[in-house]
Amino acid sequence: MLNFLKVAKKVSISSILLLSLSGALHAQTENDTTTELKPHGVLWGSAFGDFAYKGNADNLARGNNQYGTVPANTNLLQWRRVYLGYSYEISKSFSADIVMAAENDYAAGLLGQPANAISTNVKTVAGQTGTTTTLGTLAFGNNGDILLNNKFVPYIKLANLRWKNLWKGTDLVFGQMNGPAYGINGRNNQTSEEVWAYRSIEKTVSDLAGTPCFDFGAELQGWFDDKGNFGYDVMVANGQQAKPENDPYKWISADVYAKFFDKRLIIDLYQDYEKLHWGVYNAGPNGTWYHDRNTTKLFAAWNSKKITIGFEGFQTTLLGDVKVSGKDGNTYYRTTDAIAMSFFVRGRIVSDNKDRAKLSFFARYDNFDPSGNLNNIANDINTKAYTATTAAYDPTTKTQFMVLGFDYTPLKNIHIMPNFWIFTYNSSLTDNTKNEALNNFVTSGKGTDAVWRLSFYYIFGK
Repeated sequence: MLNFLKVAKKVSISSILLLSLSGALHAQTENDTTTELKPHGVLWGSAFGDFAYKGNADNLARGNNQYGTVPANTNLLQWRRVYLGYSYEISKSFSADIVMAAENDYAAGLLGQPANAISTNVKTVAGQTGTTTTLGTLAFGNNGDILLNNKFVPYIKLANLRWKNLWKGTDLVFGQMNGPAYGINGRNNQTSEEVWAYRSIEKTVSDLAGTPCFDFGAELQGWFDDKGNFGYDVMVANGQQAKPENDPYKWISADVYAKFFDKRLIIDLYQDYEKLHWGVYNAGPNGTWYHDRNTTKLFAAWNSKKITIGFEGFQTTLLGDVKVSGKDGNTYYRTTDAIAMSFFVRGRIVSDNKDRAKLSFFARYDNFDPSGNLNNIANDINTKAYTATTAAYDPTTKTQFMVLGFDYTPLKNIHIMPNFWIFTYNSSLTDNTKNEALNNFVTSGKGTDAVWRLSFYYIFGK
């Protein structure tokens, strides 16, 4: 699989762009206006949360997840996500979507503590030059989507305009939207996010690892055939998700997919690239710092009414991501690789009288190893210390994730889901790491976050 991912990485995004642009030869000169579409819209929303009990906690709090900093023996009753959206059909050719989201993304600190405060003195010149008057102190939250008073704060997660059939089979979407790795744009239904179908339980492995699930940019979504069995997505975006652009670089992502056997077999190949820091001069033998990331991902699934089995695997290469402080006083930049594999299954146990799932099951296992090249870095006789620039790809810790549960659906769009959620952590550095300065990163045994949950999920307006 690793060899396949390395070969797949050679697939050029530019070639995908050429394929998409070739569709322009069949561009429609005029849309069918025989029947006018009356503008209309729909207000919709969804929410999911849990009653959760954390039975075990990792002593080192290594988890970068919603329970990572929650102490053992804590019980919680809370929403994890609340969405409010409005979808509007402007005409046959144009539609628009906007989604507000409130999410409990705790960046740091224990659950229940107020968000971190950053105090900034605001001053103004009063009178002659050199005299200043302090007007006061502003406090800003710095803890995910939580305000200083520990309440959720909604933000604009999606806001986009879709130009349908810009040319035959291809839509152009502009604004803030889900990227090619995640779909959920009501178009192709071929990504791991869509087929896994349990975002209310946990993100996909690539989402957990930091591949942006939404961003502000422009995207082409196209089909190579009339039935949607073969298609592509290409996107150019800021790479900042909901935040304003703060650098001159763009996140470029694309995928191609194919569906076989009446769309039961799905194969999706994804590639992205983003410069993070480029041409930044630093003193020392390395000189200019070149830092980027690129991910190659393969998703394959057998998707049927009774059972769905899926596999997602990716490799992310981070050029110059690890800053090494050398014993010689210089700073060096080292490249690492992160590899992940995820397997999931979900299926129907009981159906209702309308042949809809009444009781289902789901299970998933992930293995994430961001440690590529770390032991070589640590064992270098010149290494004094190191820092991973990209937090989501900290090479110090390997993680495994597992979830198992049931989905009871008393009515359409209402889900009650008892489940067992568990993360385990291992040090990436071996016990025989020679560099004594790094021995504090070597931990004996596993750390575990284990949570029993009764999860709730509902949708309205759809």
